[in-house]
Amino acid sequence: MGERTQYTPGTFCWTDLTTPDQDASKRFYTGLFDWEVEDLPAGDGVTYSMMRIDGQSVAAIAPQPQQQRDAGVPPLWNSYVSVESADEVLKRARDLGATVHADAFDVFEAGRMGVVQDPQGAFFEVWEPRQHIGAALVNRHGALSWNELASPDVHASARFYRDLFDWQVEEMEGMPMPYMTVQTSAGRGNGGIRQLMPPGTPPHWLVYFGTEDMESSVARSQELGGQAMMGPMDIGVGQIAVLQDPQGATFALFAGHLDD
Repeated sequence: MGERTQYTPGTFCWTDLTTPDQDASKRFYTGLFDWEVEDLPAGDGVTYSMMRIDGQSVAAIAPQPQQQRDAGVPPLWNSYVSVESADEVLKRARDLGATVHADAFDVFEAGRMGVVQDPQGAFFEVWEPRQHIGAALVNRHGALSWNELASPDVHASARFYRDLFDWQVEEMEGMPMPYMTVQTSAGRGNGGIRQLMPPGTPPHWLVYFGTEDMESSVARSQELGGQAMMGPMDIGVGQIAVLQDPQGATFALFAGHLDD
C-alpha cells in the first residue's frame, strides 16, 4: 500500500526536517513513528539522515543551516513538489509573482531542486528527480499523507498554484471558512488550501503523516517531549491533530482512509 516508483509532475513527493538538534529530532521521530535511520554524508561534515519504513524512504532529517538560525527561522518540515524541470518551474514561479530564494542546483546525483516563496509568503521546494524520486512509501502510518497550505488569501493562492503546477483546485461546499481541495493534473488528491489561522501566523505548508491510532500517537508524542497544538479533532473523513516537536517544528497527523 502506498508504494511509489515515480510521481506525476506537480505532486508532493518528499519532505525533510531542518532542525537545530538533528540527533534529538531523530530520537523523537523514531520514537513516534518507529522510523529506521540511515545517516548519509552530504558534504562539508553534514549528515542527511534518511528515515525509512521497511527499508523504504519516507522522509529525512537534516541540520538547520546556520543562516536560517541567525535569521530566526524556526525548525520546519519542508514540502517538495515533483517537476520535470526545476529551472523551468522556477522561471514560471517568478513570472507569477513568487520569490525564488534558491535557484536550481544539483543535489549530487539525487536530483535538482530550488526554493520558492509564493506570492502570499509560504515556502516550498521543487524537486526534479534523478536517482531519488522522493518518498518510496506514502499514505500509511508514519508516511507522508497530506500537504496543507495556510494562506492569508485562499483564492489568490489557488490561482498561483493552479497556474504553476496545473493543479485542479475546487472549493469545498458547506465549510465555515473557505477550504480548497487540490488534485494533480492526473486527478490524484494532492492536498488542501485553508485560511491562515490564527492571525499573525506566517503563511506555510503543513506536512501531515498518517497514523493508525490517533490517540496513542498524540500521547506518545507528548511522552517524547512534543506538544499538542490542536486536536485530536474529528473532520468527518477521519481525525487530525497538529503537533510540535521538542525543537519547535510543527507537523500534523491524519487518521482515516488513506489512498493507495
